[in-house]
Amino acid sequence: MRNLKLKYKNTYLEEIPEDTTLYEVSKKVKNDFKYPIVGARLGAFLVGLNTKIKNNDKVEFFDLTNPVGNRIYARSLEFLVTVATKKLFGDETDILINYSLENGIYCEIIGKKITKITVENIEKQMRKMVDQKFTFKEMIVDRFDAINYFKKHNQIDKVNSFRYMTNRTVTLYSLDGIYDYFYGPLVYNTGLLTKFNLIYLKDNSFILTYPSVVTPDKVDKYVHHKLTFDTYKEFQSWGRTIGISTASDLNAICTEGKYVDMLRLFETHYEDQLSLLAENIYKKKDKVKIILLAGPSSSGKTTTAKKLSLYLKVKGLTAHIVSLDDYFVDRKDAPRDEHGKLDFSSIESIDIPLFNSHLTKLLKGQKVQMPTFDFITGKKVFEDKYLKLEENDIIIIEGIHTLNEELTKNIKRENKFKIFISPLIQLKLDNHNRVHTTDVRKIRRIVRDNLFRGTNAETTLNMWPNVDKEARLSIYPYQDDADAMVNSSLGYELSVLRIYAEPLLYGIEVTSKEYPEAMRLINLLRNFLPITSEVVPKDSILREFIGGSIFEE
Repeated sequence: MRNLKLKYKNTYLEEIPEDTTLYEVSKKVKNDFKYPIVGARLGAFLVGLNTKIKNNDKVEFFDLTNPVGNRIYARSLEFLVTVATKKLFGDETDILINYSLENGIYCEIIGKKITKITVENIEKQMRKMVDQKFTFKEMIVDRFDAINYFKKHNQIDKVNSFRYMTNRTVTLYSLDGIYDYFYGPLVYNTGLLTKFNLIYLKDNSFILTYPSVVTPDKVDKYVHHKLTFDTYKEFQSWGRTIGISTASDLNAICTEGKYVDMLRLFETHYEDQLSLLAENIYKKKDKVKIILLAGPSSSGKTTTAKKLSLYLKVKGLTAHIVSLDDYFVDRKDAPRDEHGKLDFSSIESIDIPLFNSHLTKLLKGQKVQMPTFDFITGKKVFEDKYLKLEENDIIIIEGIHTLNEELTKNIKRENKFKIFISPLIQLKLDNHNRVHTTDVRKIRRIVRDNLFRGTNAETTLNMWPNVDKEARLSIYPYQDDADAMVNSSLGYELSVLRIYAEPLLYGIEVTSKEYPEAMRLINLLRNFLPITSEVVPKDSILREFIGGSIFEE
């Protein structure tokens, strides 16, 4: 047996026998990490620690402080909770891994009525399996053998999903004799999964919580965001009603050539939300004069603001859209982050006194000279741009801080209507593999940045941690103060975005640190049969990202 060497950071790990697992290799470097190592990048690919070394290569390890490691940990917990449930109640009982909520994952049990005691028993079984340190085994099998296995075990969701794959083989994982399929590696064994909690909700559902990247040493207390949760649930229920809950449901419609009617369903659902919003705002028109719209990057805020203004116009209200960016403080006064860089995501980057002064004057019916921020000079300029609110006028303000009361602290709450927007996609790949809302926004932004800003996919992926941090600090903490929520997800959009995003992701070189993430997103998009953008309406929110919108200035 030959000895191999692995490049690790700026040195080499030598004299490693061929076929040694990365789990054994990780023990050599564990002192470099504060938390347990849960996964690795070997060469160009993300792998589990059960991977055996076959050649000289380069290795990078991940713990829970890394987004990659955190995702591996969560994915492994999803498999563990599935197996624990089947061990307790039989193969006919299954779990739906639905979507992320706060620091947890919303799950439902099908095939058995559950109570709080049921969930407590599942958690006990999971902890028992953690103590037993079962290994997550990985194996490559013929795709049709996998289909036959899942058909035998009545997991039709996976049978349907595999139908749209072209691979001859697939990688399955097994845990204590139960097999499953996941879109990414798992931890080495259950002994690493010590930090988690199950929280019973109702309607046969519970939340699986786990540590975040920010607090990897503990499981934060779960905070239930009712508005977001109810919006997710409504969209999921609606998806089941129309028979589109998974990617394979969508693909089946595409193979029948009926995707145009399906597309109209999703567009109409989005429009219905705006119609209802306009009706609710109109009922409060005597007091509500300011609409505040916020959501994480690539949620579709711009199109939503413009379309909402049309729905309000139908009601007899004239909406004026004000950009919060025009109220940046002069660049010389702008705050800086811990690295000394300009921090435009901080609320301190907004000239709050001027902003509140202008809003107060507008509410009093006074005429205000509005600023425009010059990003070249880094200063506000005041030109021939004035605004005065008439009786049936209303303001729409879109920006990352608009849900934060500090931004409009001088304005009475009754005069404001706050809207939180996010693309809460209800589609899953199958029962145990969800589509992350973050991935939808990430793919949207990759396409938009390239089309409108000339930015390549690698640059967009590289800056994403800062985008995510901005939402985590400046938007999500204030979502519960919203009066309404808009789900800007279009269930068909990944089928359209695939055509744009896939070539851009392939443009990332193998040597790039963003390459594994690019491959993960490509593998996600491959679950969706492509749909031509020609059928996307010109006023669709999707046009904000792929171009051709009638709202483009």
